[in-house]
Amino acid sequence: MHSYIHADLDAFYASVEQLDRPELRGKPVIVGGLPGDLRSVVSTASYEARAFGVHSAMPIVQAVKLCPQGVYLRGNMGRYLEKSGEIMAIFADFSPVVQQLSIDEAFIDITGMEGLLGPPEVIAKKIKQRVSQEAGLTVSIGVSTNKYLAKIASGMSKPDGLFVIPPGGEEGFMRALPAEKIWGAGKKTQEVFAKHGLKTGDDIYRLSLGALTSLFGKAFGLFLYRAVRGEEAAAFDEERGSHSISAERTFPVDLHDEFAMETALFDLCQTLIWRLLDSPWQSRTVSVKIRYGDFTTIGARQTSQGYITTLNELYDRLLALFRKKYQKGRGLRLIGAGLMNLENSGAMQADLFGGAPEKERQLEKAILDINKKHPDAALRRSRSWLT
Repeated sequence: MHSYIHADLDAFYASVEQLDRPELRGKPVIVGGLPGDLRSVVSTASYEARAFGVHSAMPIVQAVKLCPQGVYLRGNMGRYLEKSGEIMAIFADFSPVVQQLSIDEAFIDITGMEGLLGPPEVIAKKIKQRVSQEAGLTVSIGVSTNKYLAKIASGMSKPDGLFVIPPGGEEGFMRALPAEKIWGAGKKTQEVFAKHGLKTGDDIYRLSLGALTSLFGKAFGLFLYRAVRGEEAAAFDEERGSHSISAERTFPVDLHDEFAMETALFDLCQTLIWRLLDSPWQSRTVSVKIRYGDFTTIGARQTSQGYITTLNELYDRLLALFRKKYQKGRGLRLIGAGLMNLENSGAMQADLFGGAPEKERQLEKAILDINKKHPDAALRRSRSWLT
């Protein structure tokens, strides 16, 4: 039987800012842009800011209306990646199989580790303790026999939570779960739940697969049918060894604003390019993952002749691929991006370097190095620079 931990760092960007600047602790911190940035969106809001209704992917303009007293920051991706790397290294001490989903989220496969480290709950407590002591941050953890349930469990007692679903308790947990806590069921789905009096997982469990697909469509109906039975309802892409680098982001509400979608894609590109620059790898292949509100998921990849060496190149390629595949007008639940088919950077030919792209690469490498050595520098590239 498998045993998985889902580890989710609490309000990560905002928590790092509060760690580095103690005067911000206890204050509503919103990372993503300043009040005058008309087209910026919220990347992360501290729990103090969330109390005012501020959430990720919300336009900064709207956040200011809800929380005018908030501390608004553009953020520091280099510093966040540094802290993420510290924490992922801690996770790797507990298992050789760590699947990093994004800068602040990972699955840890602890199957077979019980004999060395103790029961799953003990392992989870050890992880939380080390993250707190060594990185100064809190992490919420869920434990279950499949990844989907572990992901739900990690959100059951945020922040700084720990929730364990014991083997054999998967279906009972899901049937007792309030419908609004079913991961993947967004605002529109919740409206359908309310319309039909579906208040708990058990209410959904009592519907046939045919009834669910009639109400929610084939893809999402099947997802719900499996979810309320405690099964692995959602697929989480694996990074296979060192052959890919990927990141994804799930939104608290379906996105319909294309600028917000493309800004989220740009943030993923920053995560990917910094991880690439901090590794011995290079790539010619980009991939994009799109999940709509009805849980329909599509993916695409594209390979070019030249290696990706700058943020500008990566964003241009991924943006073109996203615009080609995205069906306009549909609500976006998740967006993912990746660099595939990684090769050792020693394989690159010297003539691939030179001119403006190499200058950009060196600039980005310098930004990464400066942010590692001097976290308060808060250097980052912005979408406005690229356009």
